[in-house]
Amino acid sequence: MKRNRIIFAITVPALLLGATIYGQPKAWTLQDCIEYAIDNNISLQQSRNSFLSGLEDTYQAKAAMLPSVSFSSSQGLSNRPFSDTGTSSVVGSNVYSTTKSSSYSGNYGVNAGMTIWNGGSLRTALRQQQVQNSIDSLSVEETTNDIVISIVQAYVQCLYAKDAVSVSESNAEASKAALDRAVEMKNAGELSKVDVAQLESQHASDVYQITSSRVNLDNSLLQLKQLLELGISDEIILEAPENEEAEILKLLPAKEEVYANALEAMPEIKKAGLNVHAAELAIKRAKTGALPSISANAGVSTTNISGTGNSIASQIQKNFSENIGLSLSVPILQGRRNKTAVNKAHIAADNVRLQQMSAEKTLLKEVENAYLDAVSSQSQYISAKEQAKYAEQSYEYTSEAFKVGKKNTVELINAQNSLLSAQVSLLQAKYNAMLGNILLDIYQGNYKING
Repeated sequence: MKRNRIIFAITVPALLLGATIYGQPKAWTLQDCIEYAIDNNISLQQSRNSFLSGLEDTYQAKAAMLPSVSFSSSQGLSNRPFSDTGTSSVVGSNVYSTTKSSSYSGNYGVNAGMTIWNGGSLRTALRQQQVQNSIDSLSVEETTNDIVISIVQAYVQCLYAKDAVSVSESNAEASKAALDRAVEMKNAGELSKVDVAQLESQHASDVYQITSSRVNLDNSLLQLKQLLELGISDEIILEAPENEEAEILKLLPAKEEVYANALEAMPEIKKAGLNVHAAELAIKRAKTGALPSISANAGVSTTNISGTGNSIASQIQKNFSENIGLSLSVPILQGRRNKTAVNKAHIAADNVRLQQMSAEKTLLKEVENAYLDAVSSQSQYISAKEQAKYAEQSYEYTSEAFKVGKKNTVELINAQNSLLSAQVSLLQAKYNAMLGNILLDIYQGNYKING
């Protein structure tokens, strides 16, 4: 799974939320996006098809334990253009005398066969396929989780972008108000042209930042649309979740508890365990190659030939025969094939167990990283909230002091940039904490996924 922490740029880029919206597109919640992706994602549909294909293999494995029945028939025409005497034809165990130079014959048979015992190979094969069905089902779940995580990351980035655009627009409005006040002060002889030029440059930079953010908005909208498999003309707007503050600062369980829950919930861990079970069944099946096998067979057959003077019906009745039998096969020398198969099955099982250990260690690393991100983001959010509050107060004091000539343009610009930086830091901590909390819920199987 891809579970990378979202890194936001300090320059307040707007990552998503369509700058140009035509008509009145639907407002998408996070759950809407997840459900739509689950229903329409191509990779997920392919994963489901692989699961369905495996079910067909299971039906075939069950049928392999049932008798097989086949019907056969052969029809033949014999021609003797240079024969002027009677001839005899042998069909089966019967001899027919004919006087014609050509004859027509037919053979008909129904045969049945069934493996009675082969060391349990067929039953083991069925059990293997049933385990594989469970593995395929978990693959669907794992793909679903990957898609959900990608959607969550993109959606949280969208929420960040929406707020970031608002911050940049508010910042531009503030710099415009400061510029207007500076022009008034210059006209009154209270400020120099250099001071006004500094504020003009600052305002132009703020306006450019809005433009740049909107370009990033459109580019990121395309990325989200591709995740959702939307069409080229589809437009979306996003609906922010309620109770953001509660979601951000919710109490987190202990790290050990999160990992224990993840071991029980994550499909890749369940898959690793089932792969071990499947490998053990493969060993058991390989051992059956050295055991005897018993099979039963039965059949009925009949024949007919033209030119005998008897009707086809009477010939079929007269020549009707039945047979039944048992076959025993005992492997003696197989060129070490069976021993090699068993040894390789043991080696494969060892590798699968190592893969299980690797999966658990990978999950541990991911959980620890996600947990650290969530905890640190919560702490950063609390600190950034205080920082933003004081930065706003400082800017307000500096702005008022500038209006009465007690602060210069450099001090005003510095206060504005400090406020902007604090607001961006607050947004980063806010949405990183929201993302971290959702990821921890997904790891523990607590995040409700519909679709």
